[in-house]
Amino acid sequence: MSVPEAANTLVIRRRIEATREELFDAWTNPAGMRIWMCPGSISSAEVEMDLRIGGSLRILMRDTAATYEHHGVFTVIDRPAVLAFTWIAKATDMHTTLVTVEFIERGEIDTELVLTHERWPRSEGRDQYRGGWTSILDKLAAFLRVRN
Repeated sequence: MSVPEAANTLVIRRRIEATREELFDAWTNPAGMRIWMCPGSISSAEVEMDLRIGGSLRILMRDTAATYEHHGVFTVIDRPAVLAFTWIAKATDMHTTLVTVEFIERGEIDTELVLTHERWPRSEGRDQYRGGWTSILDKLAAFLRVRN
């Protein structure tokens, strides 16, 4: 029996055909993230990061109508197991939320990725992000398939 999400938490699980190291490295490579960090109708992303605890993360996502800015700081960098960073955006009402990405080995080249996005100030924003993060993980899996 699965435990229901807390009202301020979003959890997405996805098995991806890649090693933990490949997945972790994909999440810490700005050049690659520009390709797959594009949910839904987003056509491009700019990614800047200072990959260290306390280092900054800035992602600008663009579609034909608007630019969406996201920023935060890295709080956990434990290659290849866990990456965590704060996430501040218009959809979070500019509140500081927390994204934790866990990489759990399930086979030689099979990894379960668990993305937890918590501290949501309201459920509408959290629910909107469910589709966005799902789309991003689909594009990440496709990106890794093409590279391998």
